[in-house]
Amino acid sequence: MQTIIYHNPRCRKSREALDLLKKHTNNITIVEYLKKPFSTKELTGLIHKLKLQPIELIRKTEAVWKESYKEKSLSDEDLIQAMIKHPKLIERPIIVNEKGAVVGRPVDKVLKLV
Repeated sequence: MQTIIYHNPRCRKSREALDLLKKHTNNITIVEYLKKPFSTKELTGLIHKLKLQPIELIRKTEAVWKESYKEKSLSDEDLIQAMIKHPKLIERPIIVNEKGAVVGRPVDKVLKLV
């Protein structure tokens, strides 16, 4: 079973999730989403798989959120476009396989998929 991790190697939680995955599977595809940004279709599909609303995938502590978006009334499409424009806004890590998808915070959530 292939497992995909949308990963930011600078993030401690993302590194912890990757380490946990490596203990349970050797079929891991690592996608560094800051280097290879999502398309609108990809991100919309991922949000659907996660069974989240777009606002739930936003990192609200990021400076770009506070400075550019926090005080605005945004539609789901606006939020998706903000995450595409500023991928740092996307909560991480995200793990996907045939069992489903989770945001790996806390890291124990990753165990649901392995």
